Amino acid sequence: MLKRFRESLIAKMILSGGVTLILCIFLWTGFNVYYFKSNVVSNVMSDIEMVSDTIMLALHYAMMLDNEEDIKENINNIAKQEEIENIRVYNKQGRIVFSNIPSEIGTVIGQETPACRACHQYTPPPPALPLSKRTRMIEAKGRQLMAIMTPIANSEGCSPGPCHVHSGDEQVLGLLDVTVNMDAKNAMIKMFERANMGISVVVFAATFLALFAFTYRFIFRPIKRLITATRGISGEADYTDIDIEQVDEIGTLGQAFNMMGRRVADKHRELLDQREEYRNLFDNVPCLVSVVDADYRVIRHNSAYEGHFGLPDGKRCWQVNKGRLEKCEVCPVDRTLRDGKPHMSEESGLSKDGHPIHWIVYTSPVRDENGKVVAAMEMMVDITHRRELESKLAASEHRYHAIFDSIPNAVFVLDRNTLEILNCNESSQEMYGWGQLEMRGRSFMDFFREDEAGDWEEAVRSQSEIELCTHVDKSGRPFFVFLSISPARFEGRGTLIVTCTDVTRKVEMEQQLIQASKMTTLGEMSTGVAHELNQPLTILQAISNLLTRRAENGAEVSPEIMREMAEGISTHVDRAAKIIEHMREFGRKSDLRTMPVQINEVLERGFEFFSQQLQVHNIRVVWELEENLPLIMADSNRLEQVVINLLLNARDAIEDRWKDDKNNPDKRILLQSFSTPERIVFRICDTGAGIPPAIRERLFEPFFTTKIVGKGTGLGLSISYGIVTDYAGKIRATTWEEGGACFEITFPRAECEL
Repeated sequence: MLKRFRESLIAKMILSGGVTLILCIFLWTGFNVYYFKSNVVSNVMSDIEMVSDTIMLALHYAMMLDNEEDIKENINNIAKQEEIENIRVYNKQGRIVFSNIPSEIGTVIGQETPACRACHQYTPPPPALPLSKRTRMIEAKGRQLMAIMTPIANSEGCSPGPCHVHSGDEQVLGLLDVTVNMDAKNAMIKMFERANMGISVVVFAATFLALFAFTYRFIFRPIKRLITATRGISGEADYTDIDIEQVDEIGTLGQAFNMMGRRVADKHRELLDQREEYRNLFDNVPCLVSVVDADYRVIRHNSAYEGHFGLPDGKRCWQVNKGRLEKCEVCPVDRTLRDGKPHMSEESGLSKDGHPIHWIVYTSPVRDENGKVVAAMEMMVDITHRRELESKLAASEHRYHAIFDSIPNAVFVLDRNTLEILNCNESSQEMYGWGQLEMRGRSFMDFFREDEAGDWEEAVRSQSEIELCTHVDKSGRPFFVFLSISPARFEGRGTLIVTCTDVTRKVEMEQQLIQASKMTTLGEMSTGVAHELNQPLTILQAISNLLTRRAENGAEVSPEIMREMAEGISTHVDRAAKIIEHMREFGRKSDLRTMPVQINEVLERGFEFFSQQLQVHNIRVVWELEENLPLIMADSNRLEQVVINLLLNARDAIEDRWKDDKNNPDKRILLQSFSTPERIVFRICDTGAGIPPAIRERLFEPFFTTKIVGKGTGLGLSISYGIVTDYAGKIRATTWEEGGACFEITFPRAECEL
């Protein structure tokens, strides 16, 4: 019982709480008694001081008159009060000169007595002391008394005088000693002590009982239920919730315990179900599974094993599996039993029908509770079908490599993330000059020009085709290629299959054709260019004539006029040089460099080059350009040729319609640009005769033209179509709502803008 009590949680809680409560009540009671007693004593001291001061006032007049009878009468009358025990008056020599006890009069007390030591410990004795120094406690015949000494100070009426002999230097003339009894106060203090002790006992008993009841009701009893439930939770019966109707931590603990108990019960049922499931899996797995003991006897097997080999009947594994009389030379079961590690072996043989069969044998150790290997589990998997597939796969892979290497175009397999070359065919070696081993591991972007690689990287990752781009071979020779890109899986990783077609010859022929078209365009524009150059030349001639006349006449030219003529010469020379430079740039052969291009700038440059042609024919141009238009990837020189070709066609269409009305205000061309979330669009529309639907599909065919013989070659729109498609753009012809034709060209946004 003592051991159970010592090990009980409620006993520990009640014991610790009781001891703490006793100490707290003891300290609380002691403090109250001490404070009350100190307060009573302090009050008594204050009362005695007041009585002493009252006596001094009562005796002062009689002392001034030296009337001993009045002094005695006052002392005796005051001493009759119940609590006053004694009143004495001492002179400077310590003799009692007045007292309510006649037998004490004339008695002399020494300076070492408690009554005199308070003042005579100082030299000279002070005329006044604090109350705590003048008060003393006296024990007499089992009674407790309190006395207070009050010095009788020298005053103005005491010296000098006809009847008093005290000098003016004396400060203290005597002492008044008042003694009172403490019986009533002590009785009150003892009653307070007993009352406090009683209250403390009641508080302790009530608190202890409440603590015990609370602990038992809200802690011990729920914990006892939790202990009982814990001991029974491991049983096979369903868990029953604990009934703890408390809204506190113990109640929360009970709810958590109920939840845990239900989960444990559910897990227990799941374990039973899993055990049954594993047993079924072991029996129904399609592989042949058996357990072989240390003596190599088959002690357990599944249904597939029994269906294939029959009942083992205690035979050893080599007898059952292979019909051998001796143990196999290479036996994974033996190795597992010896080293306690899993092993695998692959075996081949003939089936009962004489066909070749292949098996993979896996073994793993079975250990007892001490970790000792006591058996081995053997699992046999028939891989005959897989072997046949591997043979077919090897043949297929051989055919794939033969086809891959025989493709006339260069084919690369790239890592989708890094664009690293994982594989390439033999044609890539002929096209780029590097060996196949040299190209593997390189970045595909190394084949682009160094200043263009960054612009093409995202396009290679995201686009399915790149119509035209420039590659560089090992020797540094640039050539043009068409890229076809397809995503695929290669060796378990995301890849891109890139087919590169060399289109250099085709591009060169197109460039020759485009260059011829440029020259034709320049020839057609010669009249406008001559007129454009004629204006600055005329002004220069006028300035020259003016200077010549001034020089012949000997007239001076003012500095202001000279400065104006010099500025005019410079301005018109720059204008002529700009026209010639623009013609030179337009007429030069493009190097087909692809870079970010601003469509609005191309439209403005093309119009600036063609503006004089339009002015000559009184054609008005309407601009509707979107500001801050995103960029596209193209060649600005080639796109400028597209703009000029379309402006040239628009001019001819307007002239054909309005040839009889040269100054009609409806002779207009619209230049418009705008963007969508994915594309950049610009339009060139005119108020010409329009395009008949019957010929709209043939507009972009080479050498197809509706113009009269000698006025058009039929290559302008065909060349424009080729340039636009080279940069993944589209061009189409529609009817403008205001009449005439409208050509709309769209390009994808440059990847740097996405």
